[in-house]
Amino acid sequence: MPANSSIIIATRGSALALAQANAIAAQGQAAFPGLRFEIRIFKTTGDKLQSASMAKTDTSLPKGLFTKELEEALLRGQADLAVHSLKDLPTELPAGLYLAATAKREDVRDVLIYRGAGVGRRQELKDFPPRATLATSSTRRRMALLAARPDLRIVEIRGNVSTRLQKVAGNEELDATVLALAGLTRLDFNIKPDGKLVGAAVPDGLLASILDLEEMLPCVGQGAVGLEIRVDDERIAKIAERLNHLNTYRCVTAERAFLRGMGGGCQSPVAAYAEVIGDNISMRAVSYHHNLVRRADAKRPLAEASLLGEQLATQLSKSPSGIHLTNSASRVP
Repeated sequence: MPANSSIIIATRGSALALAQANAIAAQGQAAFPGLRFEIRIFKTTGDKLQSASMAKTDTSLPKGLFTKELEEALLRGQADLAVHSLKDLPTELPAGLYLAATAKREDVRDVLIYRGAGVGRRQELKDFPPRATLATSSTRRRMALLAARPDLRIVEIRGNVSTRLQKVAGNEELDATVLALAGLTRLDFNIKPDGKLVGAAVPDGLLASILDLEEMLPCVGQGAVGLEIRVDDERIAKIAERLNHLNTYRCVTAERAFLRGMGGGCQSPVAAYAEVIGDNISMRAVSYHHNLVRRADAKRPLAEASLLGEQLATQLSKSPSGIHLTNSASRVP
């Protein structure tokens, strides 16, 4: 590989996207000290549609809300690799591109964020008062919250992590929101033993509680960062291979096969989590389609990651019954 070659990394411009892209650039620089890694920012459709509803499967919204422009940059040769939050990357990619690698996965769990004034202690989901108002833009999170607490009022919220924290801190009509622990970690936020959320620009008085996987299973790919490249670019493929965390790649392969089998996109009402245990991949999944909660789990050998996802998708798609949910969603004023 030529010395002093520049590798262009395409990314969104949000604080979280830049943190992820910079982490990949640093790993690349450490692995290939003779190369130069440069970050180039592209504004995606999802960044422009700040008023669009993300809490419903809206067929009017284009696919790849947060990835399309990065992929176009790859295809035009304006970038060598694109760095994505893997949960945003559709399972069907444009011709000529593929998911070449994933960085080591962060903690996949979700976090409740709420005001501490008047609480006096860390709260769990069961501790919130009847008809408490929780905000999320995720269909999966909304369904999981209602499965655990049918009485909750779920409203929609948009904006980056800092914006959402400000909304919870400054809006007494909101009791809490839900964010990914991985995103908070990458932005250098920390949850203290007493539940206090700390970090740069965190509003005073916010507390956080990590949700157990039994309460809220993550979305497909949550906590993982994906590297998308051109299929015919052998030079970048070698770089991606060095940056790939194999067990993470195996797990997200199973999860994405499940999502594809369920016929869904990034806002599909499903959740899944795969993990490598010995020589097998074990995965649990849940579907909230048609307001019914259906759950399944299975395991297969490491070489059968895609088959595992397909198996669970078939199992849940054919399941005749589930626990019915009462849906009560509305928008933040």
